[in-house]
Amino acid sequence: MTKLKWTSNDIANQHNRVVIITGATSGLGKEATKILAEKNATVIMAVRNTQKGEKVAGEIKKSVPEAKIEVRKLDLGSLSSVKSLSEQILAGYNRLDILINNAGVMMCPFSKTEDGFEIQMGTNHLGHFALTGLLMPLLKETKGARIVATSSIAHRTGNIDFEDINWGKRKYNTTQAYADSKLANLYFAYELARKLKNDPNAPVVTAAHPGYTSTDLQRHNLFWRIMNPILGQKIEQGTLPTLRAAADLEAKAGDFYGPSGFLEMAGAPVVVKSTKMAYNEVNAKRLWEVSEKMTGIQF
Repeated sequence: MTKLKWTSNDIANQHNRVVIITGATSGLGKEATKILAEKNATVIMAVRNTQKGEKVAGEIKKSVPEAKIEVRKLDLGSLSSVKSLSEQILAGYNRLDILINNAGVMMCPFSKTEDGFEIQMGTNHLGHFALTGLLMPLLKETKGARIVATSSIAHRTGNIDFEDINWGKRKYNTTQAYADSKLANLYFAYELARKLKNDPNAPVVTAAHPGYTSTDLQRHNLFWRIMNPILGQKIEQGTLPTLRAAADLEAKAGDFYGPSGFLEMAGAPVVVKSTKMAYNEVNAKRLWEVSEKMTGIQF
């Protein structure tokens, strides 16, 4: 039976297992790095700022002296950076047990990635799409591998305009662009799970959202900065859906984890439902085709 009060104590020993966590210098990624390092995993922190990454790794090692943590450069807004990291991992490792696509930007001013993509869709979805595709051979070679897509409550208001995915024709709405990118994370997870369902060597694809967790992700929005200390749950609690999606042995392909409380804002991690739109297979397939075309990556 699925456990209702799941905590990090329920994570099995991760000895000899290799984990990549994107965006691991703060918030959910930093906490997930700490917990999985405590469980004896080798954790690769894939981060944009490696200097900050080394500092965070050092902090974790003070409380977890035996931690096996590596810091690698990854800018999800640059396909060349994504390819560079992927090549390093494929050359340097013979296994990849867990890929947690955690990094993201939220409600920031309009800008474009190095490859000309709208910043939030480019970073939150397209960068991770490319990374996952490039690492798929190693994930398939690893028995029992897992891929976790990190979405958000905000996916509920997502409604991707496939004719203007880069916001070149419309007035930019940063809140809508963020919601669209978080819906894209679910389209990706569900579509990938469908594509892999008949492959016996395929990794299990899951998704998670942290509810309302107080992190520096909200730094671009004054309202949410004010509300953080009032409504936001602690990082330790908000990371649990991600950890359960990554490490619960009962997790099935397509499972979406979030908090169990009111409006999924806070609470213990459980399997939750996304919006009806998130299960739209026509949209998911369309996004997949668009993503392959934009990134040049085919799975």
